[in-house]
Amino acid sequence: MKPVIGIVLRCNYLNNKMPINYISESVRRTFTKAGGEIYAILPIQDICYSDTSFNNFPELTLGEKQIIDKNLDMCDGIVFPGGKKLTPYDRYLLEQVIKKDIPVLGICLGMQLMSCYNEEKIIEKNNTKINHRQKNRSELTHKVIIKEDSKLFSILEKTEVMVNSFHDYHGTENKFYKTVAVSEDGIIEAIEYPNNTFNIGVQWHPEISYNFDLNSRKIIDEFIKEATKKKEKRKDNYDWLYTIL
Repeated sequence: MKPVIGIVLRCNYLNNKMPINYISESVRRTFTKAGGEIYAILPIQDICYSDTSFNNFPELTLGEKQIIDKNLDMCDGIVFPGGKKLTPYDRYLLEQVIKKDIPVLGICLGMQLMSCYNEEKIIEKNNTKINHRQKNRSELTHKVIIKEDSKLFSILEKTEVMVNSFHDYHGTENKFYKTVAVSEDGIIEAIEYPNNTFNIGVQWHPEISYNFDLNSRKIIDEFIKEATKKKEKRKDNYDWLYTIL
């Protein structure tokens, strides 16, 4: 049975300014191709996420947290994808993922979420000559240097890799997460939560380069592998879900 991969939806606007919540096609297709069954994790508060700034989000109620918990119980792995805005339900989901040791991969904004874990921190604007906002989606644009004492190194077996880059902001040091990779300008490119089985955030987009870059495939395939192990270990109370996926 394939692992169920929860994808946290992101907010944005259509060209006609209509607010939406979405999964990008690159995320959907890549994690499906890698062997996952996609489960969309929707925003749960009765507000327009696209129109609400982070400081104006209401606190999650007990009932809203219980809805998130039920969503999480259906998943063998969680992906926090790229996007433009972090929300209270992102933060709560991450807290629960860490608590339950559910395999998790943070991508771009998802990694920045991890860099704010359990701390009140501000994501910083890039100020560098290295191109962190490439235009061509079918190439790799800059180097990343990986620490050998890391899960990421054990997956890639390399201290240097080329990655793609599509971000204007970046995360900063977090005392709970370990920085395991940086770009040549010192911007943090990957972090890990050392007490979990698979809890990795990367600033680049391996789901975009999955089809043409071996390193990207290794990261996502290892995540799917760990999610499959999680599925096999846990007592599943949601057999009805798998019969309809």
